[in-house]
Amino acid sequence: MTAAAIPPAPDGAIRGALRRLARDPLGSAGLAIVVVVVLSALLADLIVPYDPIAMNIRDRMQEPSLNHILGTDQLGRDTLSRVIMGGRIALEVALFSIGGALSVGLALGMVAGFGPRWLDNALILLFDTVRSFPTVMFALAIVALVGPSLRTIIAVIIVTSIPIYGRVVRTQTLAIRNNEYILAERAMGASMARVLAVHILPNVIGPLLILASMDIPGVIAFEAGLSFLGLGVKPPTPSWGTILADGLALVRNTPWLIVAGGIPLILTTLGFTFLGESLRDIFDPKLRKDL
Repeated sequence: MTAAAIPPAPDGAIRGALRRLARDPLGSAGLAIVVVVVLSALLADLIVPYDPIAMNIRDRMQEPSLNHILGTDQLGRDTLSRVIMGGRIALEVALFSIGGALSVGLALGMVAGFGPRWLDNALILLFDTVRSFPTVMFALAIVALVGPSLRTIIAVIIVTSIPIYGRVVRTQTLAIRNNEYILAERAMGASMARVLAVHILPNVIGPLLILASMDIPGVIAFEAGLSFLGLGVKPPTPSWGTILADGLALVRNTPWLIVAGGIPLILTTLGFTFLGESLRDIFDPKLRKDL
């Protein structure tokens, strides 16, 4: 094979996507927010000024100052440290739950769209059955049975999100399963696993990843909501939801707790939403403005 016959690397496409992302103000802002949130979560142990669960009753209910930028709570714990560590909890829930739901939904969706009709009907029935339960009520029932914990939240999100990704992948698989190159591959004796891995997967994974990035804010808000109700992570583990709950109970005395717990949720939601919308506009030819 000559050098001219070797296909070029996709660096040009990546650079073009990055240039379009840089030209989009909302996309650039979303990327910057996401980078800050992710880095603060990864480096939380290094950048927190105080132990987020260490109590110091003498410093309780302090207002924001140079020593405690976001003040302290009713137990004297540094609010900024708890906000930073709460970001790690939020991203941990989002990463494991969205990753697990996406992986299982991707596999089931491709099998449903490419497999026999009876299997497709069975999986669709399973998807509809799971989605028939309201997510919040389903989560409350599971938590009441097994108790509140981080693993319970992740399991609930995975189970309730699998049908969403499965249906999306199934629809895209049905749309491309009868393309000529797939029919030719099957005529040459290719197995179902090879067709799914080589031809179906590359065509469905892109839109699915964009959908997953736009679902992350909802997952983070879901975890914060359960923690706010006392059904999420167990104390003294810091969470944005528990910070909001403490702030609500002490809102007349410590309004900065509400602000400290609410701003990260708002910024993270805006960041991932802006980035997901921009990526969708870039990679979806029907929405790309420069065509």
